[in-house]
Amino acid sequence: MTFAQHWTLDPKVTFLNHGSFGACPRVVIDAQLAIQARLHQEPVTFFARDLPGLYQEVRSRLAEFLGASPRDLAFVPNASTGVNTVLASFPLSPGDEILLTDHGYNACNNAAAFYAARAGATVRIAQVPFPIEAPEQVTAAIMEAVTPKTKLALIDHATSPTALVLPLPAIVRALRERGVETLVDGAHGPGMLPIALDDLGAAYYTGNCHKWLCAGKGAAFLHVRGDLRQRLRPLVISHGASLPEEHPDRFFAEFDWTGTLDPSAILSVPVAIDFFQNLLPGGWTEVQATLHNQAKRVRARLVEALGLPAPCPESMIGAMVPMILPGQSPRPGRVPMDGLHFELFDEHQIEVPVFTIPKPGLRILRVSTHLYNQEADVTRLIEALRSKGLTADGAG
Repeated sequence: MTFAQHWTLDPKVTFLNHGSFGACPRVVIDAQLAIQARLHQEPVTFFARDLPGLYQEVRSRLAEFLGASPRDLAFVPNASTGVNTVLASFPLSPGDEILLTDHGYNACNNAAAFYAARAGATVRIAQVPFPIEAPEQVTAAIMEAVTPKTKLALIDHATSPTALVLPLPAIVRALRERGVETLVDGAHGPGMLPIALDDLGAAYYTGNCHKWLCAGKGAAFLHVRGDLRQRLRPLVISHGASLPEEHPDRFFAEFDWTGTLDPSAILSVPVAIDFFQNLLPGGWTEVQATLHNQAKRVRARLVEALGLPAPCPESMIGAMVPMILPGQSPRPGRVPMDGLHFELFDEHQIEVPVFTIPKPGLRILRVSTHLYNQEADVTRLIEALRSKGLTADGAG
């Protein structure tokens, strides 16, 4: 069964990089265009009269999907903004520590370093092994790095360069027992993994809706645990700040209106949720299981064809597959991308990232597929890698 007809991807490109920016189904693109047309018909009515109610409808739908209370959800344009928002508001003092892992996303690592330095705090890095044998090693590595100065841990739900699904409930629980709050970078979480935010209990969770949920670009959320909601402020202070601090709607008023923007991506989220819910008989549960099983098949084919070992257990992959490639980059790449990433596209029209992190010289191929991909896509990737000698017994 193929679902490629629902997307508008270029058929000349073998697209194995859903994880970077996602890809919108036609129905979501059409919905966004309709929303934009409505906006332009009468902008004042749309922004001043209709938008608050539309946002509340989307918030309720998204909260149900995420297992959260609508009162704890704010809209942000992307997960990086969500991370920055929390770091800008989080109370840090000189000498405090923010804990990261060496598998973290570069942009968010930079944000943590910036806000820590501004407060006179420091960043501490937990060394998570890779290759890795069990998820318990992640929790152990993080807890080993905790000190009495650790105030906040920035932890990925699914890592970007190494594509590992981290044992989030165990990590959040262990950190809270040590008095450390957790900010979850869930950029890859929504749509790819089952999420129950109220049950998770993390202080903050920010996730993209444009990746595995396949909503429009610029749709993301920030979930704030109820007891921390009042002290969180948006990066842009606007009209909502006029409301008294104790006003029950101040949180929404501040985050929902930070200035004029195109809200069509956020308003497209229910369309994306409904599209996948109705695409397969088992709804989202079947979609996520299908993506995971697809990733397992991709990994099995790569392992068999290239003779390379899988760097993590099956339980630690979602819909993205990491493989450690042999050899050195044929030509310098633009950090953090290995030169092979550009060669695969320029020479074979294959869109797939090859990272050179987290360890110096470690080349990580990350294959991420969605329902539009077919077996032939993986075959083309294997043939391209073989042609470059990137096998266990090749030249690398």
